[in-house]
Amino acid sequence: MLFSAKGKGFFVEQNDHATLLARTSAPSGEVVVEAVAECPPGDGAALTEAIRGLQQKKSSSGYVHATCGIYSQKRLVRRVSLDLKRVREAGYLNEVVSSQFRIEPEQYMLAVLNAADGTEYDPNKSQKEVIICGLPSDEIITKQDALLAASVYPVRLELGTTAVLGGLVDCLAFAKLKTPTLVLELGAETTHSFIVTADGLDAARPIPQGLEAMIPVVQKELGLKDEESARKLFYSNTFDFTGMGATLIKKLVKELQSSIGFYEVQTGQSIGQVLCLQVPPKMSWVDGAIASSLGVPAFQPDLPPWLQSRGVTLAPEVAAIGQDFRWLGLLTLITQYQNVSAEVKKE
Repeated sequence: MLFSAKGKGFFVEQNDHATLLARTSAPSGEVVVEAVAECPPGDGAALTEAIRGLQQKKSSSGYVHATCGIYSQKRLVRRVSLDLKRVREAGYLNEVVSSQFRIEPEQYMLAVLNAADGTEYDPNKSQKEVIICGLPSDEIITKQDALLAASVYPVRLELGTTAVLGGLVDCLAFAKLKTPTLVLELGAETTHSFIVTADGLDAARPIPQGLEAMIPVVQKELGLKDEESARKLFYSNTFDFTGMGATLIKKLVKELQSSIGFYEVQTGQSIGQVLCLQVPPKMSWVDGAIASSLGVPAFQPDLPPWLQSRGVTLAPEVAAIGQDFRWLGLLTLITQYQNVSAEVKKE
């Protein structure tokens, strides 16, 4: 028998660096975020314990119904221009995916969205600009099984990246901020780079430079005996890397400058700010180092007013997460904003 605390909503985001959880006063609509929790990534026992801690009614067995956001090293979120003469051809979209992204489409669960508003793509409406997103099918099954094993029943399973990007687009529209924002999701091997505006996702590109690429630089700069020693120090909280931040991110910034330059030539718009997500709390220096190297400010959106305008209130006990962007992905799972965004754009 499935169990869920009556009238409450539960939300779980699993990213590379943490599993974040929240309990809300209702499953949807206008809600209060009443409590939050955090546990290490990939730790099923800790997730089970965290879920039980959020439940107001204890249960020795059964599941908690939750909206879940997940990530994958192989996640796909790309903007594509379609050939309108071919969109109705059987197999055309699979051809686009396999040729442009070098993946086997039959091994992925994919969705095609309109780039302008994120709605489901309709090939009969002649919309050229789309976003193709998805995850490997086997990873979805693995992640679902892991959630179930931790007593979490995913009533909705979302690709965390699309939830975050949708929320940021709406946040920019709410703030009436016109300048493009560079959004970075830093992973171990890959940095997923996006350019968003109040009108949607303008560009998306994976860059083969992640946190692990900084390890050899740490070893060289500090004269350590091997990369494993450098790795342990890099991921620990015992050394402040702020001073060598610009050196550690040099290769990544070079790739970002290339992408930004192409975007600015194509659109005539300049990047106004940068926001780094998926960064471990021990590496808060990364955001400032990348912003400084690119010559733009770090983006600091005022989340609480935006959340409140969308019917999401943070209880005093959890108000601090409104100023901590590590929680942005979880908050965008809670927030419902599509219809309100349409009203904002009409004004």
